[in-house]
Amino acid sequence: MSTDEFGGLAEHIRALAAGETTSEALVMGVLTRIQATQGTINAFRTVRFERSLEEARDADRRLLAGERLPLLGVPIAVKDDTDVAGTPTYFGCAGDIPEATADGEAVRRLRAAGAVVVGKTNSCELGQWPFTEGPAFGATRNPWSTGHTPGGSSGGSAAAVAAGLVPAALGSDGAGSIRIPAAWTHLVGIKPQRGRVSVHPYTDCFQGLTVNGPLARTVADAALLLDAASGAHPDEPYHPDAIDASAAARRDPGRLRIALALRPPLTLTGARPHPEVRRAVTDLAETLARLGHQVEEARPRYGLIGLSFLPRAATGIAEYADRHPDPSLLDARTRSSTRSGHRLGGRAVRAARAREAAQHRRIGGFFDHYDVLLTPSTATPPPRVGAFDGLSAQRTDVGIAAACPYAWPWNVLGWPGVNVPAGFTHDGLPVGAQLLGPEAGEERLISLAAQLEAELRWHEKRPPTPATSESVPMGQ
Repeated sequence: MSTDEFGGLAEHIRALAAGETTSEALVMGVLTRIQATQGTINAFRTVRFERSLEEARDADRRLLAGERLPLLGVPIAVKDDTDVAGTPTYFGCAGDIPEATADGEAVRRLRAAGAVVVGKTNSCELGQWPFTEGPAFGATRNPWSTGHTPGGSSGGSAAAVAAGLVPAALGSDGAGSIRIPAAWTHLVGIKPQRGRVSVHPYTDCFQGLTVNGPLARTVADAALLLDAASGAHPDEPYHPDAIDASAAARRDPGRLRIALALRPPLTLTGARPHPEVRRAVTDLAETLARLGHQVEEARPRYGLIGLSFLPRAATGIAEYADRHPDPSLLDARTRSSTRSGHRLGGRAVRAARAREAAQHRRIGGFFDHYDVLLTPSTATPPPRVGAFDGLSAQRTDVGIAAACPYAWPWNVLGWPGVNVPAGFTHDGLPVGAQLLGPEAGEERLISLAAQLEAELRWHEKRPPTPATSESVPMGQ
């Protein structure tokens, strides 16, 4: 007997403990679904076929012997910017990328919790864009509408979870790269506090902008994965105090002061929320008020926070691009950003980072009056696949800024945010909302998200069954 393909981490754990299924059966089910949808959804860059089955059989032996670990025998996926020993870390790039010689710290912790990593999910090139497309691997498509992107840069992880291929997946977020695809695929996506989940073998990923975090269909599953992956490597500079995300998901949040901000933080592009996004997020605010929270419109004092983001992002891209064995294979837009990063490195990026303490004080003052900030996760529903094809770097950046103006300030701050599903457009495309908090505020956001989930029961909605494809090579 196997669990339903949309069963989550908690259901997999329960079924394994009860002896209703085996890890080998769960992993084989995942591998079969990946293979059947690779030609349509295209969520995975690398599939660890034989290795994951061997690890599943080992997990079954350990379970039979009475061993219990938080995720023992449960299949998961990780984004392909994270090292998994024995597989290349392509990070959306073409070229001859060597195999990683060791697991990154987050993967090491997930394995220590017993998880079976079935493969690595697609990302756009060096995680730059809110779409997961590129000549190295094609286009990853949205299970809710395969003509549309699932978002990016953790689009492969989001598509894999939304399509029921895996119960949960690890992503990363440097400017909304967990929250944006979670919004566009009807998932819960947690961007944790900087340092909560290790980015090792890097110590300060994308100049402190990027963090790793979970994507799942339910708050409880996202919290389980966050707890299992949490913890810094000794070489990393950030070591926030531990939290218990799973306990927070079971806890009532109490009556909170919630600020609704519909205007984007930076309005130079003239970006405004699409009417259906505005409607969905406003409806979510009304649900929160109905649940007893104090909700009112307000606007944080963001100041010129964009001046801190741009040098850090460009420098981070340049640092990754400079490590590529053949930079000539990179997208022309990546090469343009790399040149910008070389110009903005050094003094400019040091000045950008030095402003963070003042930004913490200014925006942190907002949380003297409110507990949570609610905003759209994106300004638009998911764009069509190919919408950014052939555009220059500048035109791509303008299009991205118009579609996704809400998420990136929290990467500058390093503070936590949670995307929650906010509903669908009239055409059936998912949209989402962000719950944002101050430093180390994950537990409150998770409790509030769980309360919303209990009320709205978004996890009961499922995408149409994707068309299957002919057998494709399964990798390792």
